[in-house]
Amino acid sequence: MTREQLLAQARAWLSEDPDGETRFELETLIANDDLPALEELFFGPLEFGTAGLRAVVGPGLARMNRVIVARATWAVGKQLLSAFPDARERGVIIGYDGRTHSRSFAETACEVLAGLGVRAQLTTRPTPTPLVAFASTHLLATAAIVITASHNPPAYNGYKVFWRDGAQIVPPVDKSIAALFESAPVYSAIPRVELADARKRGLLNDVPETVDSAYLNGALKVTSTTRPVDRSLRVAYTALHGVGKPWIERAFHMAGFSNLFVVAEQAEPDGAFPTVKFPNPEEPGAMDLLLATARENNADIALANDPDADRLAVAARNADGDYVQFSGNEVGVLLGHDAIMRAGATVKRPLVINTIVSSPLLGVIAEKLGVRAEQTLTGFKWIESRAMELHRTEGYSFLFGYEEALGYSIGTLVRDKDGISAALAVATLAGALRHEGCTLLTALDGIYREFGLFESGQMNLVREGIAGKAELESTMIRLRQAPPTSLGGLTVKALVDYERGLRRVGESETPTSLPPSNVIALELDGGHRVIVRPSGTEPKVKCYFDVYESVQAEEALSSARERARTTLSTLRAALGQALGVPER
Repeated sequence: MTREQLLAQARAWLSEDPDGETRFELETLIANDDLPALEELFFGPLEFGTAGLRAVVGPGLARMNRVIVARATWAVGKQLLSAFPDARERGVIIGYDGRTHSRSFAETACEVLAGLGVRAQLTTRPTPTPLVAFASTHLLATAAIVITASHNPPAYNGYKVFWRDGAQIVPPVDKSIAALFESAPVYSAIPRVELADARKRGLLNDVPETVDSAYLNGALKVTSTTRPVDRSLRVAYTALHGVGKPWIERAFHMAGFSNLFVVAEQAEPDGAFPTVKFPNPEEPGAMDLLLATARENNADIALANDPDADRLAVAARNADGDYVQFSGNEVGVLLGHDAIMRAGATVKRPLVINTIVSSPLLGVIAEKLGVRAEQTLTGFKWIESRAMELHRTEGYSFLFGYEEALGYSIGTLVRDKDGISAALAVATLAGALRHEGCTLLTALDGIYREFGLFESGQMNLVREGIAGKAELESTMIRLRQAPPTSLGGLTVKALVDYERGLRRVGESETPTSLPPSNVIALELDGGHRVIVRPSGTEPKVKCYFDVYESVQAEEALSSARERARTTLSTLRAALGQALGVPER
């Protein structure tokens, strides 16, 4: 794009932008003739990824702003009107998190839907994403929109869409909405109705408060157990400057857990996230205040939601009195095993699901216990879509689903990951184990002894900007075209290219069953596995490692773990060398 073309595009955008803050930013860049910065803003339109739209807030096609929200909502509304005759009456639930621009983006979405004659119901305060997804089915809406950037850095915001079934959009719906989004009118040509007028015309209402109670009662039901539970369990909790605290407090009170210690500095929504560098419980330092609160109050477990409360991080006190943080795979295995055991023989055709980048251990457990297990592409939209498909076609009952990035779904209360019901499930399991003289840590050790030890790890290649995006794309192309034949001294037995839909062993190729996706898996000798894929929400390529070790009857688990971690470290180094791109 030439300088003149870039400036013309920027000025055209400026003429449409209704937001004074983003207008000022763009005016400054134009006045300073800052072409590199302008190119970053307009180098390509946002695309619907793993979880909808997500980007840094700012002006331009490649940023999150009111213009993008209006175009996306116009596309969603048009798709609804073409798909459902009752879309106008049943309407759309709209929720938002505690980030700086979330409320104004949600209101813009309401105005656009009203302009299309579609009724909207707006949450009255920053609300957990899973509660909005629940509200969409509970209130019989045709869709839900959530303004959230989940656990991304403070500068980000995003736009997530749930469809009539309460799950995130999947093909062909997401493709249709994406096409409409790309062809949407300019902002001034999108019909809109001001909020006050929309309310007068019955096109905008508040989400009723009764939804909260219905959701919380449902959470109690799907996490209930027949085992005795020690409800004096001491629990430390942080909302991480997000929206989870009011619902966690009510859920734990209703469940009878009286010892809940909340991190005061992180209790209320704050889009600046002042006490953490990165509001993701997986990031170093994000759990520091929580663990300090846990130590001060002698807590048995420590729980953290991410800012929109759809994820959950867990730590537990060990025998030495210190706290051990579980990985998403470890929590997923604990909750998945517990869900299977709680279902027992009372559930016909039980089903558990996790993603291809999550630990294979859940599948091993399910197979040995006579439960069907499936793996899907990354993203809860695929987990829930597959669960509903198997229920509809074969009568399976979905017990539990998870992905390694701290996302868990207990039953069918919410057709998405849910950090609130997951927190209640963890506390209930920990309380039951405490009654029996055990802990989450000893329970996990027991699972490893019975079913085998899987050690999982990650490596992320992060590259910002236009050049970074091209570098990441090149990395995937090189791996696809010239995959390694061995890693760390281990033979690559098979390569699975999910984009081509093929699994290759030697010269033989067989089709895969999953939809096309830019993911490559390397299956290694010894039952180990490496998977590489671009992130759907961040500028990075993510590499996942799963290492298997059997545990001998009299062997200390620490010995098996040490072997597994040595293999994992070797594989990380070997993959970095094979990709030709050092981790940074």
